Amino acid sequence: MARREPERPLWEQLAEKSRAMPQGERLQKVLASLGFGSRRACEELIEAGRVTVNGEVAQLGRRVNVDVDVVEVDGAPVGVRPGLVYYLVNKPSGVVTTAHDTHGRPTIVDLVPREPRVFSVGRLDADSEGLILLTNDGDLAHRIAHPSHGVEKAYVVQVSGGSVSPAALRALRDGVDLDDGRTAPAKVSQPEPGVLEITIHEGRNRQIRRMCEAVGHRVERLVRVRVGPISDRSLRPGAFRELSRDEVNRLIQAVAESGRRYARSDE
Repeated sequence: MARREPERPLWEQLAEKSRAMPQGERLQKVLASLGFGSRRACEELIEAGRVTVNGEVAQLGRRVNVDVDVVEVDGAPVGVRPGLVYYLVNKPSGVVTTAHDTHGRPTIVDLVPREPRVFSVGRLDADSEGLILLTNDGDLAHRIAHPSHGVEKAYVVQVSGGSVSPAALRALRDGVDLDDGRTAPAKVSQPEPGVLEITIHEGRNRQIRRMCEAVGHRVERLVRVRVGPISDRSLRPGAFRELSRDEVNRLIQAVAESGRRYARSDE
């Protein structure tokens, strides 16, 4: 008869389980430090199954390594790595949204601190103006810019040819045919003759300009005034500021909501 091994002491069993669990900070503490509410409120988020770590639904008591783990709330990535920054820039005309330009033109990264290194979220044409986000949070940046998860971007557009006809406005709202396909429905209004307010969630190259040209109006000036829930009328051209933690969390929420809308529309 085989000899039965004696049961190990309880403290030894618990120590082994502890070593097998992910090490780091408690997830609810990390979420609370990022402004998602009190620790109790963050515990409720976890208990409701709304938080994942590396693609798996998190359990209460989970610890995370903020340097490597990917944390998402409602399907939107939450930047937990140390050193993440989020800048809002009011881009002037003539500035390009690349890190380097072979023609020597000023670039968007010239307007913000050199360290840490950041990149633009999406792009604005050199001739276009207005708000653009810069960050080193690649996960959130991808979700903001990608059409399937992307948040709305709002523009004020001055066009040639005077007042835009009701038929042209309707075409812009319903979607127009471009050489790279039909555009998604847009929100379009004309607060005064020849001035349009257009909101889209796509990010095609020179999309607003091409949409307006498709209905017979050339864009004379284009200014982006909002990215998702973020706007700032007081930010002067060429200036930047850091987003508040609340603004970052509202962006995360907007990304999650737009992702759910896209999923429903695809069903």
